[in-house]
Amino acid sequence: MKRHFEFNLRELAGSMGDFGTLFPLVVGYIAICGVDPAGLLIMIGIANIATGIVYRLPMPIEPMKVIAITAIAQRWEPSLIHAAGVATGLVWILLYLSGIMDKIALLVPKSVVKGIQMGLGLLLAMEALKMIGGSWMLGAVAFVIIILLKDSRYFPAALVLILGGILLMVAQGEMAGITYKGISLPVLQTVSLRDMWESMVLAGFAQIPLTITNAVIATAALLKEYWPDSKVTEKQLAVNMGIMNLVLPLAGGMPLCHGAGGLAGQYTFGARTGGTNIIEGTIEILLGLFLGTSIALLFSRFPMAIIGAMMLFVGYQLILGGYKSLKKYSSIINSVSLAATALGAILINMAVGFTIGIIIYYVMKNMNIGK
Repeated sequence: MKRHFEFNLRELAGSMGDFGTLFPLVVGYIAICGVDPAGLLIMIGIANIATGIVYRLPMPIEPMKVIAITAIAQRWEPSLIHAAGVATGLVWILLYLSGIMDKIALLVPKSVVKGIQMGLGLLLAMEALKMIGGSWMLGAVAFVIIILLKDSRYFPAALVLILGGILLMVAQGEMAGITYKGISLPVLQTVSLRDMWESMVLAGFAQIPLTITNAVIATAALLKEYWPDSKVTEKQLAVNMGIMNLVLPLAGGMPLCHGAGGLAGQYTFGARTGGTNIIEGTIEILLGLFLGTSIALLFSRFPMAIIGAMMLFVGYQLILGGYKSLKKYSSIINSVSLAATALGAILINMAVGFTIGIIIYYVMKNMNIGK
């Protein structure tokens, strides 16, 4: 089936569906690690536009979370962050060329994939509640707006909320200091083998199983759930991440991946075609070019309760999908492996939950328990 692009309010709203992860990590990279905002945003924008054109489907472009959180907590130098991107890019190219990615995907039962999605939904919901924090009234109003406008073609919920947040910033005087100070362009970067190895030891190796789980296997599964005729494979997602991480950090980009949570966010708020990525990428490039010097200030001042409400609804959608799967996969083996995967993801991390779910599934299968 040949897909077309759409450029309308719903696609625009869908492009804002995964801002919850992007905002805080971009601010951390810029404000704490000193990453050049122009290069960072423009490279994310290029990745979004290229991915939208290639796949013609919504495809979230997100920071690699383990690397981002570690880098911000340890105040990495920008050179180490760029090196981490290139190093992980090599890993994904190797996984693609070796065919290992396809072999891993074939071994993973659907119940474990659904368990990862359900665990991710619970994690997003818990993080959303933290973001809403002391602004419960604003968060509640935002959540009600989502419920009322989630299917609106003319007043999409995400677009109304983002514009409302900007108007709130203006009313509270939070836009002071956010001004145009000339065009900002990316600066070419160099990476060393030493920095590449150090970044992998500090966070890159820990990132790999999480990315395989969430950004590859769970994302491919969710694409097929939303678009049953989708031909996007785990192998394609791996090589896509490999190419963008080998290239974009050399012009100031950060380590990037896909993600089931981001895809659920895009879809929930209206994304249906690759037009979503093209719109988001264009916005990011314009922000990088014209507001690069102010972008960290803009993102940090935006009312996080609004983003939290959006994340909470996305989390609810993923949890609901997991609950429906529990009913669908009614056998004991599927129910236990799904629940164990989700629980492990919440209590430790998604990679561990994934491993626990796989082990439980195959142990029960080999012992002929609960089929």
